[in-house]
Amino acid sequence: MSGEETSADRNVEIWKIKKLIKSLEMARGNGTSMISLIIPPKDQISRVSKMLADEFGTASNIKSRVNRLSVLGAITSVQHRLKLYTKVPPNGLVIYCGTIVTEEGKEKKVNIDFEPFKPINTSLYLCDNKFHTEALTALLADDNKFGFIVMDGNGALFGTLQGNTREVLHKFTVDLPKKHGRGGQSALRFARLRMEKRHNYVRKVAEVATQLFITNDKPNIAGLILAGSADFKTELSQSDMFDPRLQSKVIKLVDVSYGELAAESLQNVKFIQEKKLIGRYFDEISQDTGKYCFGVEDTLRALELGSVETLICWENLDIQRYVLKNHANSTSNTVLHLTPEQEKDKSHFTDKESGVEMELIESQPLLEWLANNYKCSVLHLRLLRINLRRVVSLCEVLVALVVFCATK
Repeated sequence: MSGEETSADRNVEIWKIKKLIKSLEMARGNGTSMISLIIPPKDQISRVSKMLADEFGTASNIKSRVNRLSVLGAITSVQHRLKLYTKVPPNGLVIYCGTIVTEEGKEKKVNIDFEPFKPINTSLYLCDNKFHTEALTALLADDNKFGFIVMDGNGALFGTLQGNTREVLHKFTVDLPKKHGRGGQSALRFARLRMEKRHNYVRKVAEVATQLFITNDKPNIAGLILAGSADFKTELSQSDMFDPRLQSKVIKLVDVSYGELAAESLQNVKFIQEKKLIGRYFDEISQDTGKYCFGVEDTLRALELGSVETLICWENLDIQRYVLKNHANSTSNTVLHLTPEQEKDKSHFTDKESGVEMELIESQPLLEWLANNYKCSVLHLRLLRINLRRVVSLCEVLVALVVFCATK
C-alpha cells in the first residue's frame, strides 16, 4: 500500500472516530449503567476479565434493583465483547456498552468495540450515566506542532500551528528609530542608539521564544519557522541570544511577502496539505482542463464511470443518502441525496405520478456511504477539515455543492 493510500485510509478512520465521539458524547443513560473500557496495547485480556468479574461481584450489591440489573447487564455485555479477543490488538482496545435513553425517551442498548487507528496509551474503566471519550479525543490531536515567530520593524508575533489549529501565543509592538535622524542629530550617536534598540528588540524576541517554546528544558514544537521582513529573522537565527535548543528546530527563514514558501517546510501539517489540495483543484478550473467536476450528482456519475482520481469532501458535509422503493411504477430503487432543508419537503418521498409514498429501504449520511465505498471507484479520498469559506472566493458555490473531485 502506498503512502497516499495509507494516508487516505487513516484520514477516513479519523473521520469515523470523530463521528463516533460525537454520537457517544450526546448519549445519556439512567443510573450508572454506561461502561467505558479502554485497554492499552500491552495489557492482558486475562487481567481485564478478572477485573470485570470483580466488578460484577461489587455491582451485585447495588441497592437499587433497576440500577443493579442495568449495571450487571452492561458488565455482561462487556465480558461477551471481550471474549471475541484472544489478546489485546496492537493499538489497544476500546469498548463502550450500556443502555442509553433516546430523544423519544426509549431505552436502547449500545455495544461498541474497536481497535483505534493508532496506539492508545490509556487504561480506563468507568461506570457512569455517560460514555467517557476524552482519551479518544486526545488521540485525534495531530502529533506535530510547529512554532512561528514573525518579526519586523513594528513588532513580533509568536504562534503555533497544529493540524488546522492556529494559535497566537503572544505579540508585542516595538518603536525602533528610523535609519535617518532629523534636526542635526549626530549621525554616529543616532546609529549607536538605533543599534542598541535593535539589539534589545532581538534579545526580547529570543527571551520570549524560550519562554513559549521550551517546556521542562525541551522544545515543545516539532519545528520553528522564522518569518518577517528586513534582516530581523536572520539576525535572530544567528544571534548568540537565541536559545540553541530552538536554533536546532528552525526549519526555514521566510519573508512575509513570500509566506507560501513555508508550505514546503510544513508538508506534514494538515492545514498546509489541505490548502495545497484546494489549490490544485482550482488550477484545473483556471486552466479549463476538463479534469474536474463538482456537485453531488455530477461527482457520483463520475464515480460510477470509474473516472475519479481524487475525491475531496468537507468532513462536515450534511447530505443524507436515501434509497427508496417505488411500488407504484418501478421495480428498481430510487436513490436521493438531500440536504436538511430538502428533507423537510415530503414530495421527495412520494411518486410524482401516483402520489403514493415510497418505501424507505436505507438512509445514511452520504459521507459515511462514501467512506465505506470509495475504494471501489476512486484512488484517493480526502476529507477536509478546513473551512471552505476561508479558502476560496467561490465560497457560495462550493459551500452549496461541497463535494467535488478531480477526474483522471
